[in-house]
Amino acid sequence: MTDTIFQKIIDKELPADIVYEDDISLVFKDINPVAPTHLLIIPKKRIEKVSDSTKEDEELLGHLLLVAGEVARKLGLEDTFRLVINNGEGAQQTVFHLHIHLISGRKLSWPPG
Repeated sequence: MTDTIFQKIIDKELPADIVYEDDISLVFKDINPVAPTHLLIIPKKRIEKVSDSTKEDEELLGHLLLVAGEVARKLGLEDTFRLVINNGEGAQQTVFHLHIHLISGRKLSWPPG
């Protein structure tokens, strides 16, 4: 597996506007935002896509969602954000390192996509 841009951000080889970091995860601003607030929440462990996760990743996956809530509260977004996970090329995943988009700051329509 070659390093993704996200791994290079984790390793501090590439700069990012980091909003939150702990031993397990990293949250930073998307460089191509689709809304005024567009963050990426990633695990430091490399999982290419959510469908590649295993039972071993259960705690990590839950942690990512808790981090999303914590960051949203800190930014005052409480109940005005959407979380999106694209899984695979057919779902428009472009970086193959699991990531959750936290999107807020504009009217979001349904259904998405």
